Amino acid sequence: MEIYADIIVDITHEKLDRPFQYRIPEALSEEVTVGCQVIVPFGAANKIISGYCIGISCETDFDPAKIKDIVSVKEGSTTMESREILLADFIKRRYGVTMIQALKTVLLVKHTVKAIVKKSICRGKPLKELQSYYDTIKEKGNQRAKARLLEALLDREEIPLEEVNHKLEIGAGTIKLLEESGYIALKTENQYRDPVHMEHIQQEGFALSAEQQHIVDVIIGALDDCGKYYIHGITGSGKTAVYIELIEEILKRGRQAIVLIPEISLTYQTLKRFYARFGSKVSVMNSTLSAGEKYDQMQRAMNGDIQVIIGPRSALFTPFPNLGLVIIDEEHEPSYKSEQSPKYHAREVAEEVARLSGASLVFGSATPSMEAYQQVKQGRFQLFKLEKRLTGGALPRVEIVDLREELRNGNRSIFSLSLQQKMAERLQRREQFMLFLNRRGYSGFISCRSCGHVMRCPHCDVSLSEHRDGRLHCHYCGYSAPGVKLCPECGSKYILGFKVGTQQIEEKLKELFPEIRVLRMDADTTKTKASYEQILSAFAGGQADVLLGTQMIVKGHDFPGVTLVGVLAADMSLAFGDYRSGERTFQLLTQAAGRAGRGKLPGEVVIQTYQPEHYSVQFAAAQDFEGFYEQEMAYRELMQYPPAGHMMAIQIFGEKEARVKALAEDFGDYLKVLTKNKPIQVLGPTVAAIAKIKDIYRYVIYVKAAKTETLLLLKNALDERKITMHSGQEIVQYDFDPVNTF
Repeated sequence: MEIYADIIVDITHEKLDRPFQYRIPEALSEEVTVGCQVIVPFGAANKIISGYCIGISCETDFDPAKIKDIVSVKEGSTTMESREILLADFIKRRYGVTMIQALKTVLLVKHTVKAIVKKSICRGKPLKELQSYYDTIKEKGNQRAKARLLEALLDREEIPLEEVNHKLEIGAGTIKLLEESGYIALKTENQYRDPVHMEHIQQEGFALSAEQQHIVDVIIGALDDCGKYYIHGITGSGKTAVYIELIEEILKRGRQAIVLIPEISLTYQTLKRFYARFGSKVSVMNSTLSAGEKYDQMQRAMNGDIQVIIGPRSALFTPFPNLGLVIIDEEHEPSYKSEQSPKYHAREVAEEVARLSGASLVFGSATPSMEAYQQVKQGRFQLFKLEKRLTGGALPRVEIVDLREELRNGNRSIFSLSLQQKMAERLQRREQFMLFLNRRGYSGFISCRSCGHVMRCPHCDVSLSEHRDGRLHCHYCGYSAPGVKLCPECGSKYILGFKVGTQQIEEKLKELFPEIRVLRMDADTTKTKASYEQILSAFAGGQADVLLGTQMIVKGHDFPGVTLVGVLAADMSLAFGDYRSGERTFQLLTQAAGRAGRGKLPGEVVIQTYQPEHYSVQFAAAQDFEGFYEQEMAYRELMQYPPAGHMMAIQIFGEKEARVKALAEDFGDYLKVLTKNKPIQVLGPTVAAIAKIKDIYRYVIYVKAAKTETLLLLKNALDERKITMHSGQEIVQYDFDPVNTF
């Protein structure tokens, strides 16, 4: 009986986004399984390419005489389970990519890395026979090398080969003779790379609060129901302790857990807490690991050597055989959205992973995303609240400083007078503080230092960005306006962009306080593999008075000695040309404020802003998420931005600007024809927020609709049009409900 395999070929092209049938030769009948990677002849020229087997059957709809044979199973191929195939299919459908792109995201890919091999010498015969042979050659006295090795093996069953070669000074010839005679055996085994080096971490002793224990009891009591839960806990309320208790129960049941964290900078601190409880059952996955380390962690997970993996979004694809729990900490973070195709969101894929695995799903944050909290409101997630800090202390006292008033009073420094005074007090009392420069999303926006006015698009209600031509542009609809030299609101000449960086702030700090010890944490100081850990450990160890940095310093870090947080230029994210700017600002300010007063001493926060009346700033200062959610959702519903509606960004890249622009304009015209008289809005085309990167020109079109399915249908229509109407090398990518302006 002939057996056929359905193969997705390893070519990312819309025309080839379907399975091709191949015959499985009898010699490969045991090797070809669903999920393995195979080598096949493809096309009229029978070009040898690779592909993935996604199905096996005894039937074919084609002429069997025309079906080609599979050449071989690719060496090093790892078979994926049906769960991974179903997950890839979900990503394909949800994010409008090809199956091969989805498979490459989901699958464990073997890199060409040198395996670490451990060799050792073992006893080849029972101890009594070994003793007898040793006595014989010892008596002869002329085979000293053999005697040394046998004497060592009488005491130990196994000796590393390196020790045999160097410490015992036994050569390869002696080893070969003893191996051939059967008295010893050479043992070879692969060793996995372990990126975790925490052998001496002490287990933390803590008791759960009543709030925490209630959450643990409810979720553990319903683990068999594979529920979905949201823990909305104020900063410092102990969400991580809840996660640890839930994982403890999961491991007792013989299952595994995935814990996603948003930033590499959080890995060390988070891993330290989990390792203290679970030891070597825990490993880590992030972009600082080598290709070999990443591959080995996946193998260790499949083999059952580890039961808990911690890392950013890619850790979600860890191939645990019996996954029982998926946790996404700081669920609101935009880094959970992939910026490479497929542009998946870990939050949505995690739901599918949990469903396919029969696992429970837990999200946690002090500042939930609008999308996730909408699901909570709709009853799709069970909500728990943690409203008390573990230390028993109150949330920090927040002061909002109006930088317009500072300017009117003659203070043109980046530091307000209030912040300067509070920093001096901390230095005098030898307390630590943090300074957060809110640089997220800097894109050349223009604001007035006198009245706080921001130049905004009249059609999209997002800020306009200043381009090199001096004009102001909207990166959603393409609206353009001349640059301004005087504020249209108050007539002030202080209307311009804000371009200060962390390095300049460090210099200004040292001018104010010459003896101050500063640690800076930004893109420039965190380039090496260990830089995050080194900076954070140094600050935690009291080696600096202040930690200065961008958004990476305000995400989840716990420094009990910090009693002051200064937020510099809160408006930077507020004025970003993005419909999510209000949400981002609220989240960043709330998270920043949450770093202060986490120990026994009370905390203070100073938020410096040109727009103190903005609801994002006001609600963040009050730590009032519910109030912010209601007001922000009203804005989203009015403008039909996600999650009130849905949005698709069509991103067009190419080396020749004229061709990129022509394709974008053709797509825009075609979309307007397709959506005529329908409740669908087409914005653009326009140049992207960054018009050119590495000589690649970029254009973008945005489409708004009530349902994602509508956007997917439009995406398919554009794919067909590109295939039939455009033969150029321009690349088109689609991003659904984007988290960043392209």
